[in-house]
Amino acid sequence: MAVKLIYETHATTVDNETGIATGWLPGELSARGREEAVELGLRRKDVDLVYSSDLRRAVQTAEVAFAGRLAEVRVDARLRECDYGIYNGRPVDEVAGLRGRHIDVAWPGGQSYRQVVAETAALLQDVMREHQGLTVLLIGHSANLWALENLLCGVPLEELVEEPFQWRAGWEYSLA
Repeated sequence: MAVKLIYETHATTVDNETGIATGWLPGELSARGREEAVELGLRRKDVDLVYSSDLRRAVQTAEVAFAGRLAEVRVDARLRECDYGIYNGRPVDEVAGLRGRHIDVAWPGGQSYRQVVAETAALLQDVMREHQGLTVLLIGHSANLWALENLLCGVPLEELVEEPFQWRAGWEYSLA
């Protein structure tokens, strides 16, 4: 029996709107982000379980999206954005230009994208073991999406980190 896995990024933050790469900083949903979170809850009302990054912007997204709903929300640090170390909170353009250097080499004071892949893989193992036959929603960040695309679709990280992130209303996978 498979797990239907749905991935959504957190809703828009104040940092997103001002061009800041938040990294491991908490972040805060903007007014637009709160509206997007409500839409997420309506779009994904059929999920059995939600896992959210423990960073504030993802937790807020889950709280707004699933307020008053029966779906259980579990907060899990393995869904965190890549830790940009000294680059947390720097302009997106600056961080984006350096991403290719940090696939296997940690950001100064932070982590590498390969470490994000390892954290995501560990979470997927738990989801597959514990939630067969369920629909599970993950709420995280761009680095987690790249990790999923690498692990489940075989897309090289080198390609993923060089492309600008393109938001869409979720990605769906089957874990068998």
